[in-house]
Amino acid sequence: MAPASSIWRTPADQLPRHARSDAYVHSIGAEKPLHPDFGSGLIDGKPFGIPVTTLDGPGPESEVTFDYADESDPAGYRIPSDARVENGPEGDGDRHVVVLDRQRCKSYELYDATSAAGNSWHAGSGAVFDLHSNALRPEGWTSADAAGLPILPGLVRYDEVAAGEIDHALRITVPRSNTSHLWPARHDAGAAKDDSLPPMGLRLRLKGSVNTASLPPQARVIATALQRYGAFVADNGSSWFVSGDEDKRWDNDQLNALKQLRGDDFEAVDESSLQTGDDSGAAR
Repeated sequence: MAPASSIWRTPADQLPRHARSDAYVHSIGAEKPLHPDFGSGLIDGKPFGIPVTTLDGPGPESEVTFDYADESDPAGYRIPSDARVENGPEGDGDRHVVVLDRQRCKSYELYDATSAAGNSWHAGSGAVFDLHSNALRPEGWTSADAAGLPILPGLVRYDEVAAGEIDHALRITVPRSNTSHLWPARHDAGAAKDDSLPPMGLRLRLKGSVNTASLPPQARVIATALQRYGAFVADNGSSWFVSGDEDKRWDNDQLNALKQLRGDDFEAVDESSLQTGDDSGAAR
């Protein structure tokens, strides 16, 4: 869901360790378990994971109004009235909506979304991403994520896990972040100016020394991706929560095996050497 040249598709297993890695891992929670924030079935009566609604036809353009209109794309969304909302139509929390428009190869992404009359929506913020392009958001702009990054390319998706390989970085949340961001992030929502806190856009990877062979198949594919591609700090939330799609085919017992991994199994990396331009997500 990103160009082959994208930083999302670039391996992180050979990148140098970040000089502040220990401080970042400690602030996120060295003893905290990795947590798959997705799966099958219901939790407290609600589905969990970020659902992806697929649009295969032309679809009319939707009118979307925003709380943060100055940092949201004003138009260009095609979001069906029945698009799925994170945690269900009555759910609380982030209420993300992600629509994959296959015909136009675009992703329409909303935060705190509520459907209105017809195919119109209201949201906290939103963005339209061209999945053929490496263009980043304008500097300082949010998206449906605090880091100003797209959500879709960073989701663990059932179909790729079933196929046996994830070929991109993932999306992860941390409880507190610094008031800064690193490429390719464009926005931050930090708790404090504190160099021990991770900035938005920081890339974390599962250490290569961690043995993943004993994990069940679904968990092993995800852990392998975390070793090879890592995960971007994309939003504030719970420690080490990895995002994936909502799908009834997930095996929750297999996914829960990821909780054997802890924060101190991870390290931060320095990917600054891969940057090709201030406004591009293409990797060197």
